[in-house]
Amino acid sequence: MAATRLELNLMRLLSRCEALAAERRDPEEWRLEKYVAALEDMLRELKKQSSKPAPELLNEYTRKVDFLKGLLEAEKLSSSTEKALANQFLAPGRTPTTIKERTPATKTVHLQTKARCTGKMRSELLGTVYSEELNIRKRKGLASDEKQSAVELDAVLQHHQDMQEKLAEEMLSLARSLKNNTLAAQNVIKQDNQTLSHSLRMADQNFEKLKDESDRLEQHAKKSVNWLLWIMLIVVCFIFIGMILFIRIFPKLK
Repeated sequence: MAATRLELNLMRLLSRCEALAAERRDPEEWRLEKYVAALEDMLRELKKQSSKPAPELLNEYTRKVDFLKGLLEAEKLSSSTEKALANQFLAPGRTPTTIKERTPATKTVHLQTKARCTGKMRSELLGTVYSEELNIRKRKGLASDEKQSAVELDAVLQHHQDMQEKLAEEMLSLARSLKNNTLAAQNVIKQDNQTLSHSLRMADQNFEKLKDESDRLEQHAKKSVNWLLWIMLIVVCFIFIGMILFIRIFPKLK
């Protein structure tokens, strides 16, 4: 079914919003928020139309609009940690909005936003640690204290690096487990399909055999009836001829 004018306008505005979300915007930028509000109105109108798109396409539009709305709400949070946590729960679109896109633009925006939040968190962490180190050096001003602070800084950095490595290992293990489960499910489905195909073939063969046996039994029954009829006719003829001969040989007594 061809796209309506409202759907085309929604796709154009959605593509524009995705492009704005991918750019580095000023805090005073207001266009994206207004555009997303207009997208919500257009999406509601599109769902009310009689010639609305397929349910899968409507779900994809809703998913992208909700992603942009959640992205704006996450940017309004104060700390980088809250922004990173909010971005973790955002769900980008699964399909490209325009033909020119190779990957969904919302997915690219999601990755960029996560990278920016992670970079800000790292900068804040390193900046806090570095400022604390400077205060310690100013208060003590001794070589031994400087070494101790350096050791503490290294310990903090090493701790965060270990946490990142552990998180990466857990994500990799989860991905492997998901892949193995998917492969196992595919094998089970494949075996079930093979078993079902074999059962269907056996059922077809049994049906053909039953049909052949039914035809043979019907023919046999017809032949049996024909032979019995002929035998009865022959017996009747013999009886009739015997009666005539009996009458001829033994005439009626006077």
